[in-house]
Amino acid sequence: MCLIDERPLAPAPHRPVPHLAAGGPDWHPFLRTVPAQPVTAAKSATREDDRAVRLAGRARRLIPGPVHDALADFDHDSGPAGALLLRGLPVGSVPTTPASPTAATGKDRTSEHLLLAVARSLGHPVGYSAEHGGRVVQNLVPTREGAHRQTSTSSAVELEFHTETAFHPHRPRYLLLVCLRGDPATRTLLCSVDELIGLLDDDVRRVLHEPRFRTGVDESFGPADRTASAGPAAPVLSGDPERPILRFDADLMTGTDPEAVAALAVLGRLARAHRLGIALEAGDLLVVDNHRCIHGRTAFAARFDGTDRWLQRSFVVSDLSASAADRTGPMITTTFA
Repeated sequence: MCLIDERPLAPAPHRPVPHLAAGGPDWHPFLRTVPAQPVTAAKSATREDDRAVRLAGRARRLIPGPVHDALADFDHDSGPAGALLLRGLPVGSVPTTPASPTAATGKDRTSEHLLLAVARSLGHPVGYSAEHGGRVVQNLVPTREGAHRQTSTSSAVELEFHTETAFHPHRPRYLLLVCLRGDPATRTLLCSVDELIGLLDDDVRRVLHEPRFRTGVDESFGPADRTASAGPAAPVLSGDPERPILRFDADLMTGTDPEAVAALAVLGRLARAHRLGIALEAGDLLVVDNHRCIHGRTAFAARFDGTDRWLQRSFVVSDLSASAADRTGPMITTTFA
């Protein structure tokens, strides 16, 4: 039995991501809590990040009411789009885009403080020791050496659809992206499981719910063989069959048998046909439910002149206790052979 229908799919509209115009003077009490010290060059996520998370946790009580309520509602139910867009947020002064994620920027801490306060409203921000020094706020900027890779520093290639750290035993529940400098020609790509589940026939859904898929470890986490699986075979869809959790990586995931390979291809083809693209602008903060929505990014022409697109990222877990044995402060230290 062949599960793949080779007929091309016409692009179809994805349901819109709810958005909230969230700027204005209501942020003034919160902004008075922004630490005065400038951002330094990236270091290991130790006491400095722990302190930043604690301060942001206290300041979250000053987040304006409509934003607080939108985040609370999203945490309760992320909705059919699996994402939320907050627009017009204060991000402070934005200097030139750094040449690398770990380069010194000299910027103030407004965007970092805001990002961590939103993260604490949803759970606990964490970093991963293998990425960007393990910092809880990471700069996403294009680099020359990463231009053609399937990593956050790429630009010349489309970043394929994926669940964030799909291979990891402590993958985040939420992904947060705040835009400091946008690029109108670049789109952050989204596709929610609710867009896909009704399009899958029963055979494909059955296969995707079975532990017949392996996910390789991302190259930034260090193994020489990117095809090496981080664990036993696992399903792509899990939990409630009508509202399942989705774990997918178009670049690193493969099926363990021909039927599983075919089912994975069907899912990837549907995601590409039903995706939504958002051009993030300065002051936008995108919240993605990593259990319910996969994401990617279109290719773009990086200039490497200080004017390129610049996002900041934070990962949020719902429970810190699950990673206690593999964590130092807010930095998860799991290693992969």
